[in-house]
Amino acid sequence: MKVRGERECSDCGTRWSYYETGEITCPECDSVRSVGVGERAEHTAGTAALDLSAIRADLEEEDLRSVADDAAETAREYLRSAGFVHGGDLQPLSDTYLAAAELRRVATTLGRLMQVDDGERLYFYELLRGADQGERPAPVDVPRTFHPERGLAVAAGVEHYVRDLRRVYEDRDPAVDSVLSGVTARRRRIEALDGDVDPTEAESLVLAVQDLSASLRADDEAALARAQERM
Repeated sequence: MKVRGERECSDCGTRWSYYETGEITCPECDSVRSVGVGERAEHTAGTAALDLSAIRADLEEEDLRSVADDAAETAREYLRSAGFVHGGDLQPLSDTYLAAAELRRVATTLGRLMQVDDGERLYFYELLRGADQGERPAPVDVPRTFHPERGLAVAAGVEHYVRDLRRVYEDRDPAVDSVLSGVTARRRRIEALDGDVDPTEAESLVLAVQDLSASLRADDEAALARAQERM
């Protein structure tokens, strides 16, 4: 969606960045009467940050399923507002976004399991500890139970990211389109298998998209070559 990056209050004349705040209400006088100014640009990024600190603080007092429910809802709210285009500029595919997508699915699955073993519990805690810090467990650490959750989280994140990438880069080099075709085919395969693939396979898709993104944002031919090799 193309929006104007600045707002101007119709009552007091104050200007502020819509890209940074996502607000149409004047920060000075609280008037809701404002107009957009400046050129329009693609903008899908939200202003919400993923914050799991309150949930981590409840770990010792709440039962596992209650914590999992809260974590799933917090991750869901963050993902609902997240996007990858800020004022016309493509942003990286962050590990925070991918970890939140996985946390939502893992937490939801935990709520359905009749029994949760120590490995599954510890993996959930690891996601909860690091997701809002941009940290994801390594593929080799994903319990077999959660292979589908990792795979589907990656597939969903890649689909969202590629959609935003196409918004920004409409006229693309054929080599870029070739990688995008490979990414789409790999994503659809993961979805067709309900995410149940080896986590290293899902991770190779993430790395290919991150390399492709770097090649476009920094005009990095080496990154494009890496993306092609991964595909």
